[in-house]
Amino acid sequence: MIEIKTSDAEAFLSTEALEKSQGEAKKALEMVRQKSGTGSEWLGWRDLLAEPNDALLEEIGSLAAAIRKDADILIVCGIGGSYLGARAVIEALEPISQKSPAVIYAGNNLSGAALERLIQKISAISSDKSHPSVYLNVISKSGTTIEPALSFRVLRRWMEDTYGADEAARRIICTTSVDGGALNQVIDAYGYKKFIIPDDVGGRFSVLTPVGLLPIAVAGVDIRALFYGAVTQYEEFEKNPEVLLTYAAMRKALYDSDYTLDIIATFEPELSSFGGWLQQLYGESEGKSNKGIYPAVHTYSTDLHSLGQMVQDGERNMFETFISVKSGFTKLTIPEDQDNYDGLNYVAGENYHEINQKALKGTRQAHIDGHVPVIDIELDHLDEEHIGRLIYLFELTTAVYVYTLDLNPFNQPGVEAYKKAMYKLLGKPGA
Repeated sequence: MIEIKTSDAEAFLSTEALEKSQGEAKKALEMVRQKSGTGSEWLGWRDLLAEPNDALLEEIGSLAAAIRKDADILIVCGIGGSYLGARAVIEALEPISQKSPAVIYAGNNLSGAALERLIQKISAISSDKSHPSVYLNVISKSGTTIEPALSFRVLRRWMEDTYGADEAARRIICTTSVDGGALNQVIDAYGYKKFIIPDDVGGRFSVLTPVGLLPIAVAGVDIRALFYGAVTQYEEFEKNPEVLLTYAAMRKALYDSDYTLDIIATFEPELSSFGGWLQQLYGESEGKSNKGIYPAVHTYSTDLHSLGQMVQDGERNMFETFISVKSGFTKLTIPEDQDNYDGLNYVAGENYHEINQKALKGTRQAHIDGHVPVIDIELDHLDEEHIGRLIYLFELTTAVYVYTLDLNPFNQPGVEAYKKAMYKLLGKPGA
């Protein structure tokens, strides 16, 4: 179960503002359900949950199990939604005790030094004179996005030089569009294994497609439990969307009241990359026509020692969305120290999770006292089901909230601006 509490944000808003945004959110949800809003052709992420494809889950799970037996490293080559969702789930849920390949990421920047370091890592020779066993999953609808495309060129050459063309072809898996595009041409030429990105699902909404599910499964996470957690949340919201509407309406009311910065905060480092996925989901969906709330990610208590002063006493244009976990997932406790030089014996015997929870409660109260509206999103447990639920919660919230801004939640016209300027400087033909 996921609980959303908005009372500590409502106190900063007028009744009129809340009622207005509630009405807007209800209309926006109907636009999603009826597929009547702009960009509705990109609502396939809802259809996937309405009609689960168990055969696809089984196919991905079987391939992932085979890779886990053989691989030391899986490289995920993609940018934006092609890797952020997978990374978010893997870092939240990756088993500690289960042996799985290390998942590392490429194609999300244009740093040659970073790519060289990655190649050095996968080229390392062990004591028995062998390389690590490496698999490569390249993810791109077009195959021409410059960051992953250039990395794929380099990594494909390394794979072929290391394993030979035939063995490299077995170790390279592509996730791309049904047909067309440069990556499909490479697949046809070299016979790589292929998974399909549905045409009606955009990158930032694609974590529950093969885009995210394959690397997540290779990391040892139960993708069926993850996927069906999202299915359960979908079904619950179809029956009773009140919690969802309250959350989406709260964001709209805060925005209308000049709160333009949302600090996505967590005291669980495992959820830091989940915040990164959410940052793209919100930022790329609503940042249009000079509108939108800027999403920032803070991982506490670490960031309290660098950004806490700004949150506590800075400009009052921000609100905080705390994502927390109710039940602890660590048994680590604080030992008694005979000398007690640090003076911390007053917490001896305490569980780390309980200490973390008290730090959370103290921080949120201090920020509320500093006039920062706070929204709480609390998971019962940090597991596959709850992360699946959380994914759908934020996907649907995004669609509903962005429709209240009279924007298309599913396009990203501004992303092309930097590409046009860059391609011109690079001398791309026709740029």
